[in-house]
Amino acid sequence: MTFDPTVHLPDDLLERIRSRAAAVDAENVFPDEDLAELRAAGYLAILVPTELGGAGLGLREASILQQRLAGAAPATALAINMHLVWTGVAKVMADRGDDALHFLQEGAARGEVFAFGISEAGNDLVLFGSDTDAAPQPDGSYAFTGTKIFTSLAPVWTHLGLHGLDSSDPTDPRLVFAFIPRSDAVVTRDDWNTLGMRGTQSRTTELHGAIAPADRIVRRLPVGPSPDPLVFGIFSAFEILLASVYTGIARRALDLAVETARSRTSKKTGRSYSQDPDIRWRVADMALAYDALPVQVESLAADVDTVADHGAIWFPKLSAIKHRAAVTAKQVVDEAMLVAGGSSFFTRNELSRLYRDVLAGLFHPSDPESVHSALANAWLGPVEP
Repeated sequence: MTFDPTVHLPDDLLERIRSRAAAVDAENVFPDEDLAELRAAGYLAILVPTELGGAGLGLREASILQQRLAGAAPATALAINMHLVWTGVAKVMADRGDDALHFLQEGAARGEVFAFGISEAGNDLVLFGSDTDAAPQPDGSYAFTGTKIFTSLAPVWTHLGLHGLDSSDPTDPRLVFAFIPRSDAVVTRDDWNTLGMRGTQSRTTELHGAIAPADRIVRRLPVGPSPDPLVFGIFSAFEILLASVYTGIARRALDLAVETARSRTSKKTGRSYSQDPDIRWRVADMALAYDALPVQVESLAADVDTVADHGAIWFPKLSAIKHRAAVTAKQVVDEAMLVAGGSSFFTRNELSRLYRDVLAGLFHPSDPESVHSALANAWLGPVEP
């Protein structure tokens, strides 16, 4: 059966979200109305199994939906992405026989919002290390103390998924992955004033002994790379859904370029710019770049959904799809700005906002250096000592 994205993201809802995007960006606020409508439409539970009250979709379908949402409001899509990452992780793990995040699926079905609290300033180990202290408590809970950055959904999350380092046994330090509720021990700084993706409100989060209950401790893993299903789940859902957002931005930029080329008339020739050979070449180049993205994202997402086995090449593949989508989207937006001409330089122009929003893709893990290192190792083997 062909998947119909309008069932989960109707055209009228999408247009209302689109109509609010410029104001959200200009006022540097969280898109509360978007979240309220998406929650009411069941969007927070698209990746939750039907038997738990969700839509029962896979990453493939969620990817298509996120491309569609990003075309209307990139910041809203990126913010919601971080919640969908956790529900995606829960699905990836459950599909492989691990129900450790069953509680998260139930919460998402109730409309709870899960945020992603992994990034830390200067921590290029990302998932494989942490500067946040995770102190074990007598009742099996953990107290987290540290600072997380780029915490999307900062004003609205109900639970924060995070990691920290338990060094209580110096001979066997452990990375603790857990979920904390909001409390007085969590301070959200009002410091999100950025070039683009302003509506994500990805503020800095201070943890002052924030408690994760014992039943919300998901993993205690060795420091460093790990084959654990949780790590694979985070990596696959995060990279694929990020790639989806930037693929959606690329599509919107291409559509706007086409609309603008058709609506502008050359004083020199008296003809539509859509007939200008240079403009036509530029739009064709944008289409060539964009066309490869949806197919690649869909293929990789489907492989995750069907539990395909790519062995050691999985992580390079996942890193590459996010990198390719972010770089290609920036290329497409750059070209769209040139097709549209000087009017696109004004902040009132949607392309101006897309130009700023697409830059965020360069800063998400995996960064260009780690992507190239992973792929070089995959094809050439590790650097010799």
